[in-house]
Amino acid sequence: MDGKPRLLDQMRDRIRLKHYSIRTERVYCEWVKRFIRFHQYRHPQEMGAQEIEAFLTELAVTRNVSASTQNQALSALLFLYREVLIVDLPWLADIVRAKKPQRLPVVLTIEEVRSTLALLDGDQWLVCSLLYGTGMRLMEALRLRVKDVDFSRHEIPIRDGKGMKARATMI
Repeated sequence: MDGKPRLLDQMRDRIRLKHYSIRTERVYCEWVKRFIRFHQYRHPQEMGAQEIEAFLTELAVTRNVSASTQNQALSALLFLYREVLIVDLPWLADIVRAKKPQRLPVVLTIEEVRSTLALLDGDQWLVCSLLYGTGMRLMEALRLRVKDVDFSRHEIPIRDGKGMKARATMI
C-alpha cells in the first residue's frame, strides 16, 4: 500500500472538513459505492461525465427512482469529482432526469393532528408536538435542550440547523 487513504476514506474526510451531517456522509458514500459497482468496480478517476450520465439515466429509466433521489445521487457524484478527485466536469446535459410528481402534498386536518397526537405520550408526544407546532426539523427537535427555549420571547433559537444556519421559530 502506498500510504494514500482509500477513496471512501478521502470522501469521508472531505465531507467532515466541510461540516456536512453524518447522514449526508453515509448517503453520499453509499451512492459512490453504487456508482462504482454499476461500472464493474472501475475507479472513478478512470471515468467521467459519460459514466455519470449513464448511471443517472439508469436510475431514472430502469430503476424508476424519484427526482429527489436522482438529484441526491448527482450531488454525491459531483461532490466526489469536484471535492475529492479535483476533477471539473462539464455540464451534464444528456442526463435523463426523473420526473417530479405533479401531486400536491397531503396535509392533515387539525382534528387528524389532534387524534394522532392523542395516540402518543412522553418523549414521542413532545417531539411530534414540537415538529407540528414550531416547524422544526426532526434533528433540530431531537437536539433541543430546555435551556435553548426562550419563554420570555416565546421563541426557540435553533443553532446548527440544516446547512449550519441559525434561525428562530415561535413557540
